[in-house]
Amino acid sequence: MTIKELYKLYQEHPCITTDSRDCPQGSIFLALKGDKFDGNKFALKALEQGCSYAIVDSEELRAKSEEPHSSLIFVDDCLQTYKDLAREHRRQFQIPVIGITGTNGKTTTKELIATVLQQRYNVLYTQGNFNNDVGVPKTLFGLNKSHDMAVIEMGASHPGDIRTLAETAEPTCGLITNVGRAHLQGFGSFKNVVKTKGELYDFLGRRGESLVFINVDNERLMDILPDTVWVAPYSANPENAEGCTVGEVISCAPFLKFRWRESDTNLEEKGEQPQWYEVQTQLIGSYNIDNMMAAIAVGLNFGVEPADINRALEGYKPSNNRSQLTVTEKNHLVVDAYNANPSSMRAALENFRIMEGSPKMAILGMMGELGKSSQKEHQKIVDLIGQCGIDEVWLVGSEFQTIDCPYRKFADVDEVKAAISAEQPHDRYILIKGSNSTKLFQLPELL
Repeated sequence: MTIKELYKLYQEHPCITTDSRDCPQGSIFLALKGDKFDGNKFALKALEQGCSYAIVDSEELRAKSEEPHSSLIFVDDCLQTYKDLAREHRRQFQIPVIGITGTNGKTTTKELIATVLQQRYNVLYTQGNFNNDVGVPKTLFGLNKSHDMAVIEMGASHPGDIRTLAETAEPTCGLITNVGRAHLQGFGSFKNVVKTKGELYDFLGRRGESLVFINVDNERLMDILPDTVWVAPYSANPENAEGCTVGEVISCAPFLKFRWRESDTNLEEKGEQPQWYEVQTQLIGSYNIDNMMAAIAVGLNFGVEPADINRALEGYKPSNNRSQLTVTEKNHLVVDAYNANPSSMRAALENFRIMEGSPKMAILGMMGELGKSSQKEHQKIVDLIGQCGIDEVWLVGSEFQTIDCPYRKFADVDEVKAAISAEQPHDRYILIKGSNSTKLFQLPELL
């Protein structure tokens, strides 16, 4: 079958499942493969449980299939078929599709943008971190006639990842939050990180009549911006205010409070005078002003009123261990334990340095997927800690073990849990930050 023929079949059976444990009656099972599983092995079971068809790419199944009108549909590559079908589904909707990528902040920015746009529109947006070559198609299949627009998060850990996801989602506009030193093991070099994130710009530039929301404070992003796109600039530096939606931090005590105003260009078009708006957020971290300004720029472009933008930003509460403040009976916890890389770790430490409250304690987990640069990057973080005025530091994971420093070291989270149980830290402001693999998300309930 061609993709268009497969899509007609999908329209007759508008439910694709990739989980043989969830097979709604009349649905289509698509056999994906991973490092430790092969969906082809469950295709016949999926048909027995209620699926009308199963899309497979197993030569073994092909050899066993004797019925000329079998419910098995054979393709060369199930994952590619999944992406191609999702793209065909996305093409049925002539709506704005905003693609978002970046090293840090893309999930928070995605959620902020969706929250702002929902003040006026019905928005489909990526749930959780479903931002890879399986998650993006899954999100796109959620599109229906009720949606006014879509916000699609795109993650990457290897060169070419963003190009592939952009070609699947076909965004009409896009935003790169930033580019930092993450997943270096997969990318091979920081240069490849920049090139891969820039693949979103490349797609939009080739598409024509595309819009890029860009932080003009970020020289690296400005350097790779193509000439063939429209630009909606924003900044968190009043010195860069010309032509930009601009904001600045007021305080972090401990939640971010900032103010912003529209660009002079927008105000002139509307015949309005400049006006500053103050926003008290529920996010920890001065670095989140960039994410806030991105959401403001997107909201303004799509006609969301400033009062509604402010209401959305003030009402947003973080989840999934991202930029959260948790006040327990014992301590104040700054929890950012979902993931960590050199740039996000640096931002968290610098924000913790200026945050009000004492005494301060940091429990920092190692940063994963840095390849040959790992030891060097961990040493830089240890050097930075000494400048942050933190009273007590615990370092967790193998990458910290060989670094000469005055801080306490722990092999893993279990050793940390034992120390917490024995010492019962209390009356402290504690930063918890590390890669998800270090499992520091297990600590808040103990502190």
